[in-house]
Amino acid sequence: MNYWESCKAVERHPGMVGGTRVFRGTRVPVSALFENLRDGATVEQFLAWFPGVDRWKVEAALDHEGQLQIREDTRRATKNIF
Repeated sequence: MNYWESCKAVERHPGMVGGTRVFRGTRVPVSALFENLRDGATVEQFLAWFPGVDRWKVEAALDHEGQLQIREDTRRATKNIF
Protein backbone atom coordinates (compact mmCIF):
# COMPACT_ATOMS: atom_id res chain seq x y z
CA MET A 1 0.00 0.00 0.00
CA ASN A 2 1.19 3.49 -0.80
CA TYR A 3 1.68 5.36 2.46
CA TRP A 4 -0.07 8.48 1.10
CA GLU A 5 -3.31 6.50 0.75
CA SER A 6 -3.79 6.73 4.51
CA CYS A 7 -3.80 10.54 4.46
CA LYS A 8 -7.44 11.69 4.61
CA ALA A 9 -6.59 15.13 3.20
CA VAL A 10 -5.30 13.73 -0.09
CA GLU A 11 -6.89 11.78 -2.91
CA ARG A 12 -5.81 10.45 -6.26
CA HIS A 13 -7.93 9.54 -9.29
CA PRO A 14 -6.48 8.32 -12.58
CA GLY A 15 -8.73 10.60 -14.65
CA MET A 16 -8.19 13.74 -12.58
CA VAL A 17 -5.11 15.96 -12.98
CA GLY A 18 -3.29 13.06 -14.61
CA GLY A 19 -3.53 10.89 -11.51
CA THR A 20 -1.54 13.33 -9.41
CA ARG A 21 -2.25 13.45 -5.67
CA VAL A 22 -4.51 16.41 -4.96
CA PHE A 23 -6.06 17.90 -1.86
CA ARG A 24 -9.36 16.08 -1.31
CA GLY A 25 -12.27 17.79 -3.04
CA THR A 26 -10.01 20.02 -5.15
CA ARG A 27 -7.85 19.85 -8.24
CA VAL A 28 -4.89 21.41 -6.40
CA PRO A 29 -1.88 19.08 -6.48
CA VAL A 30 -0.24 18.39 -3.13
CA SER A 31 3.07 18.95 -4.88
CA ALA A 32 2.05 22.62 -5.34
CA LEU A 33 2.18 23.05 -1.56
CA PHE A 34 5.70 21.65 -1.27
CA GLU A 35 6.94 23.55 -4.32
CA ASN A 36 5.59 26.85 -2.98
CA LEU A 37 7.02 26.25 0.49
CA ARG A 38 10.38 25.30 -1.01
CA ASP A 39 10.34 28.55 -2.98
CA GLY A 40 9.78 30.59 0.20
CA ALA A 41 6.01 30.95 0.43
CA THR A 42 4.24 30.62 3.76
CA VAL A 43 1.30 28.36 4.49
CA GLU A 44 -0.85 31.50 4.79
CA GLN A 45 0.18 32.61 1.31
CA PHE A 46 -0.53 29.17 -0.11
CA LEU A 47 -4.01 29.20 1.45
CA ALA A 48 -4.67 32.64 -0.02
CA TRP A 49 -3.52 31.53 -3.47
CA PHE A 50 -5.55 28.31 -3.33
CA PRO A 51 -8.73 29.22 -1.41
CA GLY A 52 -10.33 25.83 -2.10
CA VAL A 53 -7.75 24.13 0.12
CA ASP A 54 -8.59 24.04 3.83
CA ARG A 55 -5.93 24.67 6.45
CA TRP A 56 -6.51 21.24 8.05
CA LYS A 57 -5.69 19.59 4.73
CA VAL A 58 -2.42 21.50 4.43
CA GLU A 59 -1.52 20.65 8.03
CA ALA A 60 -2.41 16.99 7.48
CA ALA A 61 -0.24 16.83 4.35
CA LEU A 62 2.68 18.46 6.15
CA ASP A 63 2.31 16.10 9.10
CA HIS A 64 2.06 13.16 6.76
CA GLU A 65 5.17 14.19 4.84
CA GLY A 66 7.00 14.58 8.14
CA GLN A 67 6.06 11.02 9.10
CA LEU A 68 7.26 9.78 5.72
CA GLN A 69 10.60 11.51 6.29
CA ILE A 70 10.93 10.00 9.77
CA ARG A 71 10.27 6.51 8.36
CA GLU A 72 12.82 7.02 5.60
CA ASP A 73 15.44 8.35 8.04
CA THR A 74 14.83 5.39 10.35
CA ARG A 75 15.11 2.95 7.45
CA ARG A 76 18.42 4.49 6.38
CA ALA A 77 19.79 4.50 9.93
CA THR A 78 18.81 0.87 10.43
CA LYS A 79 20.34 -0.11 7.10
CA ASN A 80 23.63 1.56 8.09
CA ILE A 81 23.72 -0.27 11.44
CA PHE A 82 23.39 -3.73 9.94
